[in-house]
Amino acid sequence: MHQRTKIKICGITNHDDAQAAINNGADALGFIFVKDTPRYIDPQDAAAIMFQFPPMVSAIGVVQVDDIDQFCQIEQTCPCHTFQLHGKEPIELVQQCGPGVIKAFKYEEITIKSQLDRWAKVAEVDALLIDGSDGGQGQPFDWKKLAPLLDGYNKDIIIAGGLNATNVAEVIKAIHPYAVDISTGVESKPGIKDHQKIEALCAAVRAADSN
Repeated sequence: MHQRTKIKICGITNHDDAQAAINNGADALGFIFVKDTPRYIDPQDAAAIMFQFPPMVSAIGVVQVDDIDQFCQIEQTCPCHTFQLHGKEPIELVQQCGPGVIKAFKYEEITIKSQLDRWAKVAEVDALLIDGSDGGQGQPFDWKKLAPLLDGYNKDIIIAGGLNATNVAEVIKAIHPYAVDISTGVESKPGIKDHQKIEALCAAVRAADSN
């Protein structure tokens, strides 16, 4: 039996949605600190939600930063447990933002091997998030093509992109990821979560883990 799949509900913009995710057993909640995106939340507002989290629930700040000063400004305002770098950050900047960061990138068949090789060597990166798009577009990719490349890989893998209660079992079966990351798949509209979809998604993950 493989390890329990962790659940991250991303794009949290209000306390009620955060509480629904927590009540249904989400391990981590994501705040989007990328301006001009539909799920953006001001770091001060996110901090107010985060400080009400119960123990053992993690806050993950999703950022696209150009330099370490920009990163530190966000981190000081909302000191999330973990930060997810979701832009085109070079290795040197990722190292400065570490340790313990998540590096996210889009799955592309021609570049996936080089991306995995690149980040395998960066000690400050704890996990890789592989998405079907550049983020927040609900775009899945062919998980079965990724699976062979992960055999013996040295970083935890988080899968995002087009996941919902009806297909999350497929990715768990194909990849056995450390975690799944869901945003659009549990929404009624961008930035607003559907609490029944959150419940169904979390139940589907638990069911897949028990098979």
